[in-house]
Amino acid sequence: MTRARTEPERAATQPTPILFDNGIGGFDERGDYHIRVDNDELPPAPWSNVIGNPHGGFLVSERGAGCMWAENAFFYRVTPWHNDPVADPASDVLYLKDLDTGSLWSATPAPIDDGRYVVRHGAGESTFEHEHDGIQTILHLGIPDDAAAKLSRLRITNTSNETRRLSVTAFVEWTLGSRREDTQYHVRTRFVPEQQAILAQNTFDAQFAEWTAFLAISEQVTSYSANRRSFLGRNGSLADPAALRTDTLDGVTGVALDPCAALQFDVVLPPGASREIIVVLGAARTEAEARQLADRLRIFPGAKAAAQRTVSAWGTRLSAITVKTPDPSFDILINKWSLYQALSCRMWARMGLYQSSGAYGFRDQLQDVMAFVYAEPGVAREHILRAAARQFLEGDVQHWWHPHSGRGVRTRFSDDLAWLPYVVDQYIRVTGDATVLEEYVPFLTMRELLPHEHEIYDLPAVTEELGSVYEHCRRALRRACTIGQHGLPLIGTGDWNDGMSRVGADGKGESVWLAWFLVTTLRTFATHADSRGDHGEAQDMRRKADAYVLAVEAHGWDGGWYRRAYYDDGTPMGSSESTECRIDSIAQSWSVISGAGNPARQRMAMEALNEQLVLDDARLIKLLAPPFTDGTHDPGYIAGYVPGVRENGAQYTHAALWAVLATAMHGDCERAFTLFQMINPLTHTQSAEAVATYKVEPYVVAADVYTAPTLLGRGGWTWYTGSASWMYRVGLENILGFTKIGDTLRIEPCVPRDWHEFSIIYRFGRTIYEIVVRNPALIRQRGSRVALDGTLFRTNTIPLVDDGEPHHVVVDAAARR
Repeated sequence: MTRARTEPERAATQPTPILFDNGIGGFDERGDYHIRVDNDELPPAPWSNVIGNPHGGFLVSERGAGCMWAENAFFYRVTPWHNDPVADPASDVLYLKDLDTGSLWSATPAPIDDGRYVVRHGAGESTFEHEHDGIQTILHLGIPDDAAAKLSRLRITNTSNETRRLSVTAFVEWTLGSRREDTQYHVRTRFVPEQQAILAQNTFDAQFAEWTAFLAISEQVTSYSANRRSFLGRNGSLADPAALRTDTLDGVTGVALDPCAALQFDVVLPPGASREIIVVLGAARTEAEARQLADRLRIFPGAKAAAQRTVSAWGTRLSAITVKTPDPSFDILINKWSLYQALSCRMWARMGLYQSSGAYGFRDQLQDVMAFVYAEPGVAREHILRAAARQFLEGDVQHWWHPHSGRGVRTRFSDDLAWLPYVVDQYIRVTGDATVLEEYVPFLTMRELLPHEHEIYDLPAVTEELGSVYEHCRRALRRACTIGQHGLPLIGTGDWNDGMSRVGADGKGESVWLAWFLVTTLRTFATHADSRGDHGEAQDMRRKADAYVLAVEAHGWDGGWYRRAYYDDGTPMGSSESTECRIDSIAQSWSVISGAGNPARQRMAMEALNEQLVLDDARLIKLLAPPFTDGTHDPGYIAGYVPGVRENGAQYTHAALWAVLATAMHGDCERAFTLFQMINPLTHTQSAEAVATYKVEPYVVAADVYTAPTLLGRGGWTWYTGSASWMYRVGLENILGFTKIGDTLRIEPCVPRDWHEFSIIYRFGRTIYEIVVRNPALIRQRGSRVALDGTLFRTNTIPLVDDGEPHHVVVDAAARR
């Protein structure tokens, strides 16, 4: 089996997607992505979906179902995470067998090569359609919104003229821990006829000893097995299991097995008849809860209703803001996939095909939740409190932690802690909910790092000392505001770029980017200090910000752009004299984003970024250039990446979006949209040839795109990237100019000149605002005029009132004076 593109002519008989058909698939009118698969010729990399909720979830690629987890995607994987995007092996299969001919196939392209399938990935669901010798199958994969369970609804239809006798076998491999290799002889299984299920437990793991996993079906089981060795056979494989060459499974369950769960039953279908079958793979905290969950979900009405509630909930949250512009590729990303990626994968699953973390990153999920303030502000607020509670008494924070245990890493990263006040400010500004500052959460305590230590992984203690969110933010900024020999903040063992882990390992290196970031955060958060009457603190914040600006302009300016950092020995990084990392993107973009850079220097810095880091022909935006290879200074583990891969000179999409943001803030709207579309995955996959280059999914953002000559244009590390939330925000807030402040809204677009109109439907509580923006490209030049329900306003601000009534808004460029 090889991964190669499906030729367009192979798909001629399949339903035609509405948009961007590239020969392998395309988008329908809902924004779902359809993939046409011949099993011997797959997309060049797995095109996956991450279907999750706060309790658990599962991966699914165009080949079939992958890892399922509950509670934590690292410590309690129900089935294996293989970390193998080349083979993309299945560990969760629905087999069908013709009892008269012995023919065997699967409802998904893996593990049995059986011709054409049509696969559809959507928000909270994936579907596989297939036909085998007169037997049509439609497999819907979904999840309830309140439990860790994978719902498989299989509809089997006999399209032939003969009665067909089939057996169906549901099979999974158990992990019940982190690695199957470590847990396989700890798993105890047994069959429970009351639920027509196999239960599985791993009591060797103290934190999950009571948890019970299960595989249950809606049918009367005719035979079963929990013995993977006998199911596969000696040297057997999932593509040809020995047990399915016989009439029944062996009925073995227990301990000290190579554990699996296999449930088999028979189906008889007259001509034209159909049968709906439910298979539930799930886990719960106790056996009693697991049995109740199985009973609720293994019946057709319960399973279908649960899956449909999840899909409906996604439809509701993703329609909080709906845009329609002259560019449908932009619309699909903003209306559906970027926000779905940020919430389902980054926030809830915290795992993807290329990484299975299960942990919260302090700066990571804080940035993610900034995209949720319109559709799910409660999720953003909840996480602000969660993150604040991972702060030490001294003001620094856990770089990452596992929520079920609290274990995590204390480090010398210099930017982590400052993201809390940055995000709190943005949350308050958009939602108007300043009460979050009055919420009290505890601090952590553990020993501080010794001078020679860069990090400690340990379990801190939760103190009895509580602090308001305001106090947590104040303490974070005080700790973050360090000063090196050039007056710049110390970089520590990495600022935003973790890979620069040795630039300041001796405690003397400094960061220009961090200075811009602290200037931004200090100045915005000072307004909250003032609002509380804490004027001395506000004054101190502004004084520190001003000092950083002076230091950057005195020691960070290189003559044509801003430097990136200083090594411990005082050597600059990101200088015209540097042989590696001569220029770095984020030092330039944040001179604009912060609003603090000298205006003339901002222009020069952005010109240098465009000239030296943007590859217009390849449509890529590099993080830095040239890459680190064998220079005189050791920047850290970034140099371990191949030049032109990930942070080491590739397009690191997170930073590339900051370049778009800065370009829009600078008012270069034509260029801003061009750069945005360079990043848009849809524009990299509009033909079979483009797919062969880009390789990864057309519908979700990739963390990086390679610039190495032999890998130019290849995407990497999709799904589990903070780029998704920034993509949503930059597209909505900076390109379309959607600017919500409390209960007011302004539309200040930065769009191409040939856009004559676009529209936004915004749901504010129970109230729908239908907004039409006319002559958007002229608004920046002339200003705007606003008509609300036919009444012309004197200002460009739309008042938002949640009165449950529909409102119609027209935003137009003001008349030429």
